[in-house]
Amino acid sequence: MAKRPNEDAHGVDAEAVNSKQARALYAKRQQIYPKLAHGFFRNLKWAAMVALLAIYYVTPWLRWDRGFGRPDQAVLIDFEGRRFFFFFIELWPQEVYYVAGLLILGAFGIFLSSALFGRIWCGYACPQTVWTDLYIYVERWIEGDRNERMRLDKAPVSFDKARKKIAKHAIWILIAAATGGAWVFYFGDAPTLFREIFTGQASTPVYLFIGVLTFTTYALAGTMREQVCTYMCPWPRIQAAMTDQHALSVTYLADRGEPRGAHKKAETWEGRGDCIDCRQCVAVCPQGIDIRDGDQLECINCALCIDACDEIMVKVGRPKGLIAYDTHVNVEKRQRGELAGIHLIRPRTVLYAVLMIVVGAIMLYALATRSTLDLNVIRDRSPPFVRLADGAVRNDYALKLINMAPRTRRVRITVSGLNGAHFIANGHQVETNGAIEVEAQPDGVANIRVHVVAPAGAANGTHTLQFEIADIETGEHAASASAFVAEREP
Repeated sequence: MAKRPNEDAHGVDAEAVNSKQARALYAKRQQIYPKLAHGFFRNLKWAAMVALLAIYYVTPWLRWDRGFGRPDQAVLIDFEGRRFFFFFIELWPQEVYYVAGLLILGAFGIFLSSALFGRIWCGYACPQTVWTDLYIYVERWIEGDRNERMRLDKAPVSFDKARKKIAKHAIWILIAAATGGAWVFYFGDAPTLFREIFTGQASTPVYLFIGVLTFTTYALAGTMREQVCTYMCPWPRIQAAMTDQHALSVTYLADRGEPRGAHKKAETWEGRGDCIDCRQCVAVCPQGIDIRDGDQLECINCALCIDACDEIMVKVGRPKGLIAYDTHVNVEKRQRGELAGIHLIRPRTVLYAVLMIVVGAIMLYALATRSTLDLNVIRDRSPPFVRLADGAVRNDYALKLINMAPRTRRVRITVSGLNGAHFIANGHQVETNGAIEVEAQPDGVANIRVHVVAPAGAANGTHTLQFEIADIETGEHAASASAFVAEREP
């Protein structure tokens, strides 16, 4: 087979677009043409891409039976019903702390992964990486691998070039539109929204969000790519505080690779390094860097350069691992002739893991002991109290009884904390024991207006009242405290 232009048996004509050298503040972007890599890490990235895209696109279509009259979508953010459904979990607005807990758990998870493997999140799971990988796959499928794409871009306008470019961008736009559509499906019944979108019956916000997400997906994954990671994303700067010199990162083993240079079969390896300066590691890099320059802001730890280098090492008969996941400490130890090792269990990683376990345990306990009854009490502030004709003092309250269960419940309301105080409830009969029984509708909020009356002389100044509600059938209960205010007597 004839050699391609600008390539030798193993090498490729590839220059690092992003380098550690000083660059102009405002420089025109140079197009990067990443070559297809083959190997373990490329397969790992394919698997991660397929799994994450499948989760994103398929999840809104999953069904979960919650009973008659209730949403059957497994994962749903229901703005109209003010509810978040996640399979068997149902969260109300006042339970937003669960979402905060998930965000905290996710943050500690990224901190832990960064302390162990550097920017592993960026290389495999970040949405920008996942969608960029998908877009590059489409581009490679239509236009060919690196050299074919470069030749096509340099070629004059022709029917074949126009056909390929139009097909590529058309598929990119379809993927972007599907991405925007899948996002809005999380906020409404997916089959219903799908039908309404294509029949023109969906609301304006639906089309607006699909349009915005279509544009941003197409722009970020299709045209900006590595610029998002280098300039727009703050994580490369933040991660410096989340990691240390013991974290594994993609590293060129200069102690083994230098001095580098071209190598022929008949030549000996004595007095030279294993790097044959083939630049395959540069050609496959989606960020356009040369990993041999050392640590760089642009590196996302995707490890495609490891696959490319290992492939070359096999061809030239040298051991794999010239580029590998390694630590700064190990590099320094080898330079001093000391034995290197990997230490995953360190104070930093233990701390992050313990914090994750603690937050996870708190959330699990909160979910396991979560009550489906809640009570909010709001005391009227104007007037602060009412003095009745017999000298008794009355305070007025608005009770919001929240029934988060999918069934009607009989609930008993009691008040305590002030001797002699009793209820007066609008539209409800007070029992002989001073309690009120009300009916709470399923998945609803019952607004109850009550008056608490303290006999003359029983209240002086401010007292704390405890309002409590209890399911008569199951005994499940909830409580809320409020103040009872009366004139302070000398």
